[in-house]
Order: sequence, then C-alpha cells, then structure tokens
Amino acid sequence: MARITASVYTSHVPAVGAALDLGKTGEDYWQPVFKGYDFSKQWEKEQKPDVIFLVFNDHATAFSLDFIPTFAIGTAAEFDPADEGWGPRPVPKVIGHPKLAAHIAQSVIQDDFDLTIVNKMDVDHGLTVPLSLMFGQPQAWPCPVIPFAVNVVQYPPPSGRRCYMLGKAIRKAIESYPEDLKVVIFGTGGLSHQISGPRAGLINSKWDKAFLDNLSKDPKKLTRIPHLEYMREAGAEGIEMVMWLIMRGALDDKVEEVYRFYTVPASNTAVGHIILENRRKTTGKRATAGKSRQAAARQASAVDLKFLPSARRARVGNSNPKPH
Repeated sequence: MARITASVYTSHVPAVGAALDLGKTGEDYWQPVFKGYDFSKQWEKEQKPDVIFLVFNDHATAFSLDFIPTFAIGTAAEFDPADEGWGPRPVPKVIGHPKLAAHIAQSVIQDDFDLTIVNKMDVDHGLTVPLSLMFGQPQAWPCPVIPFAVNVVQYPPPSGRRCYMLGKAIRKAIESYPEDLKVVIFGTGGLSHQISGPRAGLINSKWDKAFLDNLSKDPKKLTRIPHLEYMREAGAEGIEMVMWLIMRGALDDKVEEVYRFYTVPASNTAVGHIILENRRKTTGKRATAGKSRQAAARQASAVDLKFLPSARRARVGNSNPKPH
C-alpha cells in the first residue's frame, strides 16, 4: 500500500523564487536563506519519494475572489506554472498523479470533508517555490505532485482543528491506496508576515519559533489557536500557518524533528522550514546528523537576527517592505 514517509514544511516567499530565477542566490542578502536548505536537498535525494502531496494557497491565479474553494485537490495529469503578472516562472511543468488524487478525493469526501475537484489549473509560487527550494532548478521535477489548495485569502479560512483532522483523513486515504508508493507531504506558507496596512512588514520571531516547537511537541495546542490570534500575533497573512496543520495531522502523534531552519527577513517575511518524520522512522546516525544540523540552523538564525535593530528583533516592521 502507499505510505507517508515524511513531511516538509516551508515558507513560499515569491521573492525567493525570483532570486533563484534571476541568479541572485549568491548575493549577501539571499545567501543565508538558500544555505538553510542545503541539508534538505540532500535529505530529499535520499528520500526518493514517488509522489509529493503539496498543500499551498493560490494567490488569485487559479481562483479569484469570485470563486474560492475552502479545500481543492488537483486531479489533472499536469499543471502549468502560472503567470502571476510578470510571466510564468521558468520552472518545469508539474506532473500530477490523477489516480492517487482521485482516490484521495473519494476517500476524504466519504469521511465528510468536502473537497473541490480541480481538473485544470495553473499553479503559482505557493507551489513552485517550495519545489525549487527542495529540488533546485532541474529540467523536470523528480516525481509527480498532487496540488492541494487551501483558502487562506478570503474570510473565513478553515480552522486549525479542521485542517489537522483533514490531515488525518488524507493519511487514511493514502494508506488505503493499493499501489506501493512513498509519499512525502509538504505544508507551505507563512510564517509571520503582513503585506499591507499600518503593520506592513510585521515579523514576530517569538511567535514563529513557538509554533515550530509545538509542531512536534504539542500540535493539538496549535489546533486551538483562533483566527484572530494569528492575525494579531503573526500578521494578516500569518493565517497561512494553518496549512501546516494539515501536514502535521497526517503524521503520527509522536514525531522526530529531523531538521529546522529559521531566518528573517526574506523580502518582508519570516522564512521557516522544518522536516518531521514519524518517530519510528528516525534512528541512528541520521537522527544524530539531523539534530546536529538543526542546532546549526538555529545558531545561524540567531546570527541573522543581529543585523536587525535590537528593538525590532522579536517583531520586525519594515516601513517600505518589498512586495510579497
């Protein structure tokens, strides 16, 4: 049967994609961001997933304010990179897995989660930037991808608890698929950021790091966070973090944190990245190496913060932020 082998969580900042596409990854500003994914690229090569199930939010490309489904699963055979106003990103076409996607849709709907089934859509930076961060700039993505879009744009978004329980239903669906497949689940978006209004540029590192801690230690605590708290503490766009709970719900209650990376800012956003595996999967040298890399990443994040004015390290506001 198919099985979930691990989960990847990462921010999907559009400026990160632009830095990759324009060859700016070696610049002083961007170097710390991309260095934080060196371990993850090697880890992903070792995982060799057969399918990626990638949770993201559309940014008015496939959907608009005229029509926004709460949860939408892409069941097409392929998905083109979206034109977000300056042309599509120069990245490979995303190849889907229609059979597994249709199976997941049927199973999850029968478990009382209503999904919108999407047979055609273009995918924007919310999906392509995480793939670029984990796989670089290949001629083709290494495996099929099932896009799963969540509404965190138009109020009301789904609650953290509903996202967490949906993750459990998705896991059940994947594990009931008869083909022997290794599936890695991605949760994307966030972390704290706000792109407009008087608090544009807000970054709350204390909130972000507590959220990352509880992903492994106490995910059910995260499911009780109300929408208003996300907005108050993490900015209007911080609500994207509920998407990470779908991926967390798809794992065991007890997990091992293989790697963590956090830095600010990238454009006007906090970049968060974490890899979790079910505890029984992580043993020996790989666990030790993962913890060592995690400690190094945390130290690097602390160094990044020293470049910010001291009064703004925990909560950073940029009066002239770059567009997200």
